Amino acid sequence: MDVGLVCDSCSTFNPMGTSACSQCNTAISLDPTDSGGAPEAPAKSSTSQHSAAGATCPTCMAPLIPGHKFCGACGMSIDMDLGAAPAPAPAPAPAPAPSGGGGGRKTMFFGAMQASRAKLVLIKGDGLDGVSFTLAGDEHVAGRVDAPLLFEEDPFLSPIHANFFYRNNVLVVRDEESVNGVYIRIQGAHSIKLGARFLVGEQLLEVQPTIESETQAPDDAGTYFFASPYHPSPFRVCQQLRGGDTGLAYRAQTSLVSLGREGNDINFPDDPFISGRHAQVSFDAGNLTLTDLSSKNGTFLRVDGEQELRHGDYVFMGQQLLRVEIV
Repeated sequence: MDVGLVCDSCSTFNPMGTSACSQCNTAISLDPTDSGGAPEAPAKSSTSQHSAAGATCPTCMAPLIPGHKFCGACGMSIDMDLGAAPAPAPAPAPAPAPSGGGGGRKTMFFGAMQASRAKLVLIKGDGLDGVSFTLAGDEHVAGRVDAPLLFEEDPFLSPIHANFFYRNNVLVVRDEESVNGVYIRIQGAHSIKLGARFLVGEQLLEVQPTIESETQAPDDAGTYFFASPYHPSPFRVCQQLRGGDTGLAYRAQTSLVSLGREGNDINFPDDPFISGRHAQVSFDAGNLTLTDLSSKNGTFLRVDGEQELRHGDYVFMGQQLLRVEIV
């Protein structure tokens, strides 16, 4: 088998030790940087401009090795006259002028996320962030059937459950008359009305008016029914069970009812999502107030119609917990 050197310019085979190609007189060597005393190359023509010193690849701008037909960095074929000035790049099409007039140019943008003003981040069961819903349009309907924000496997969502939309550049959520409602996590104290529903842990509770006692008459024999004495009460808190039944019903003994896991007026010791002292309902001067006591998992109040949303708010609907992020 013959051993030699192949010229990078004309591919002619040359014996080992040859310093210049026998065919085109181009300098050749095992070391491209070693001229090896090769005779001076002939004057460069349009086909021999590949050996121009300091030339760079027009594709990746890497330095070119004199005499090589291909760029050593990107493999681009070098078959142009490196001594000639490169052809100017075509000018970009002018951007449309602003609709308000004037001669300035308008910068275009792309991507739904850039056009959006807010997004909803789904919170998974382990507390980590899940899928995000970009709110780039005017309205964004959420539900179980044929909704852009689709949760088709959640049986507690109505087919069309809620709508997230912008009003005066502010994000608003509206309950679309859903069966189970939309809940927002409250911060501190929040004014409520009789009939308000709220969530603590896994418990759905409702603030109801107190059922007034009626004067009891004796039976035919003149005997009165014996029971606990009646005390006036401003409100009562009732637990709503799945299926619509009422569970625990607590009649307020004072103007304040506390809720939590232990040591409160109403306790849920088996609910792992409730803090020791979680929330309270109070009555003062004819006004009811629901207060979250810095609980770990929060207190969620059902939206009455619609409500504006802020950055960092949490929305609960069906079995879905979503965090609001204003972009």
